[in-house]
Amino acid sequence: MEKKYNTRSPAVKRLMREAAEMASPTSDYFAAPLEENLFEWHFTVRGPEDTDFQGGIYHGRIIVPAEYPMKPPDIIFLTPNGRFEVGKKICLSVTGYHQETWQPSWSIRTVLLAIIGFMPSPGQGTIGSLDYSPEERRALASRSRDWESPVPGLGKLAGLLLPPGTSTATDQERSEAEQIINSVSLKSEEQVKRDKEAAAKKKADHQESRSDSTVASQPSSAPPENNDTSSGISPRSEPVQRVERPEPRADQVVESVAGGGMVYDVLIMLLVAAIAALLFRRINLMGQEAPE
Repeated sequence: MEKKYNTRSPAVKRLMREAAEMASPTSDYFAAPLEENLFEWHFTVRGPEDTDFQGGIYHGRIIVPAEYPMKPPDIIFLTPNGRFEVGKKICLSVTGYHQETWQPSWSIRTVLLAIIGFMPSPGQGTIGSLDYSPEERRALASRSRDWESPVPGLGKLAGLLLPPGTSTATDQERSEAEQIINSVSLKSEEQVKRDKEAAAKKKADHQESRSDSTVASQPSSAPPENNDTSSGISPRSEPVQRVERPEPRADQVVESVAGGGMVYDVLIMLLVAAIAALLFRRINLMGQEAPE
């Protein structure tokens, strides 16, 4: 299998390590990838004791994304059980429906323990959940022991696990699974839809707020037009405001008149001088023309 995949890929390296760690079945769970597809696993879990699922053995698929372990896998049950729908991706805090709660430190082993822990919890309308009666669940648990594995060559599901009590999860693994169950509440399908709509609205409001702040920070090149026509006055018909200049003071008037008088006197003197020059020239010409 190593020759088919890029062993430098974080997802491939992680899945190969987990496959080696889970090569041996326990009495509570077992999972392994398909021979031809490292990203599709098949799992088998035993129903938890002291519940309606006690004695049941349930089988399903794990579809692992290429971004694993940064993104969670999808879980699909193949055995009727009365808690999860068959052939449909289920909605749990450890599945692809809740990427916001997934932690890269979790593993496929963690997912299996969480599935076992979630089985007795109420469905509450979550995606892929069922709320069968206790009698129906006990009947399905009894019939599940006769189911054959869909993977060729594995035989009955009951033969994939060790006998009850032979090898169980460690205290650390159980504690991790309980922490997942207690820290993340199940959400109904309607609640998941509302959460997605609220997140989309919040994102849209944030983008709109950023856009408004950008526009407000830009200087305006023209004054805003007054479009208020409620008073019946057109924006173009507003009266022009006159700028009134202050009247000159008396002393300014006197100075102006005095200055004007001086200019007038100078002009008269220039005019008299010009007339005198003309007369003198005329007399001089007449003297030259007189006969001797």
